[in-house]
Amino acid sequence: MSAPSKSSPNTSPPSATSLSTSSLTASSDGFLLRGEPFRIISGAMHYFRVHPDQWADRLRKARLMGLNTVETYVPWNLHQPEPGSLALDGILDLPRYLRLARAEGLHVLLRPGPYICAEWDGGGLPSWLTADTGIRLRTSDPRFTDALDRYLDLLLPPLLPQLAANGGPVIAVQVENEYGAYGDDRAYLEHLAEAFRTRGVGELLFTCDQADPEHLAAGSLPGVLSTGTFGSRIPESLERLRAHRPEGPLMCAEFWIGWFDHWGEPHHVRDAADAAADLDRLLSAGASVNIYMFHGGTNFGFTNGANHDHAYEPIVTSYDYDAALTESGDPGPKYHAFREVIARHAPVPEEPAPAAGPKLPPQVVELVDRAPLLPHVSVLAEPVRVDADPVTMEELGRRAGYALYRTTLPVSGDGVLRFAGGVGDRAQVFVDGAPVGVLERERHEEALPVRVPRTGATLDVLVENMGGVNYGSRIGAPKGLLGPVTFDGIALHGWDCHPLALDTVDPVPFAPVADSSPEAGPVFHRGTFEVGAPADTFLSLPGWTKGQAWINGFHLGRYWNRGPQRTLYVPAPVLRPGTNELVLLELQATTEPRAHLTDTPDLGPVKP
Repeated sequence: MSAPSKSSPNTSPPSATSLSTSSLTASSDGFLLRGEPFRIISGAMHYFRVHPDQWADRLRKARLMGLNTVETYVPWNLHQPEPGSLALDGILDLPRYLRLARAEGLHVLLRPGPYICAEWDGGGLPSWLTADTGIRLRTSDPRFTDALDRYLDLLLPPLLPQLAANGGPVIAVQVENEYGAYGDDRAYLEHLAEAFRTRGVGELLFTCDQADPEHLAAGSLPGVLSTGTFGSRIPESLERLRAHRPEGPLMCAEFWIGWFDHWGEPHHVRDAADAAADLDRLLSAGASVNIYMFHGGTNFGFTNGANHDHAYEPIVTSYDYDAALTESGDPGPKYHAFREVIARHAPVPEEPAPAAGPKLPPQVVELVDRAPLLPHVSVLAEPVRVDADPVTMEELGRRAGYALYRTTLPVSGDGVLRFAGGVGDRAQVFVDGAPVGVLERERHEEALPVRVPRTGATLDVLVENMGGVNYGSRIGAPKGLLGPVTFDGIALHGWDCHPLALDTVDPVPFAPVADSSPEAGPVFHRGTFEVGAPADTFLSLPGWTKGQAWINGFHLGRYWNRGPQRTLYVPAPVLRPGTNELVLLELQATTEPRAHLTDTPDLGPVKP
């Protein structure tokens, strides 16, 4: 999404004197901000899930709801796509986001990881790191801490001016993230806390863990504030937190007011009155709170994560989360309910609550140009020749996106293709360009019966990375073809492997459609539409099956008729007055060559 920033930091680390005057401190029963009692009323809003031209609008709406603070994670994998690099521009311009928060009068809780979970690809850990299976992630293994230290050496200097001690909005910084659910390496947590301190972070440090005695014990550090994460059972959760730390502020660092969605399951919602009642219980107990999420946003591009407990479950493109602000930034039922609750406990601006933003009038987009992927794959990515068995996407130097594997079949006739180790995560198989089947990691599929029409027929396997696991021990699980491939026991060697980043679709050789009849995928489709005044809209694709969408080169993300999500959010800043371009990569087939722009989102049927 961004190119590495080569700019040098424009500030020196704060002096020891300035560090000692950190603005937020913990008293025996609460917080003090510059010596005065202060309660944190915060909401989560991840800058990397919101178009940067909309940051100011969302921050204003946070203040109008009654929040005095916002919280954000920091995704290591986006900020450092390659070792030694640092991306801090566009949607990753964290210093700008922090400056806008300060301008709006909001404080900031900064959660730089290194692991963030967040239903984010790989939990925020970079693939160049997790691809090394010898590294013990999130431990005091020097291979992990050395990589982390080199990253913090680059990340923290540009952020130091945004610390409260230097006049900025950041009043507290998190050490790791729900570490007690993962490990108990105290030396690692101590290393991380010291890494922040020695690089100039003098603000209050905190940890957060699920309100479970074992998790709190394993994830806490002496001298670092312990906070909890929970969405219900407020008295019980606060009691457990107080039992863990008899003195100090009580804080719910993630008050879960909704939930995320996997493909193939209903959309999750939580009743606004129920969530508001629990928020009132938290504030009535004198606790501080960070609402997760105040504004969820979108997993643009290939950034969604996945869970893998009993089965692999990828996250949808939308991160609406049934939050106080909808995915498109409109106040939802929780916004108004929470504003009323907060007003009972703290000042709320006298300005009226914001209204919903404008939407584009609905229209139909005709997709009149096409380009099939298989014959043009070399235009998008030069092949990497592998003489023996196919290699993973990581070994091809590509984590996100797709990989196309191509070889020839040595015999003809009916037989079984076997993929030792399976696929990561979804593979479409073609023989001489004709689709013969699909294999999915979540279904543990490793074999496919096929008919080979001739000796020397071309075998193509298009593998899609559906999102890196973001929680648990499977973070960094490889993508692509995960082992040897055989046809009726004959090993298939000599592969041309095309890593398809799809960072841009500019090279796609589109041509006008001569025949308007449907064409089996994978096929790129293109059309244009006119816009008067840009406004938010939603892309609806009835009759389409599965693929990716771009508008004016901006990668909206993944669509899939498996649901629950039925529309993709199109931020107004992506559009321009006049002619706009829509590109779809349809992987399978469509029944009609048109798309729809609608003024109403559809995130699918609600979970009962």
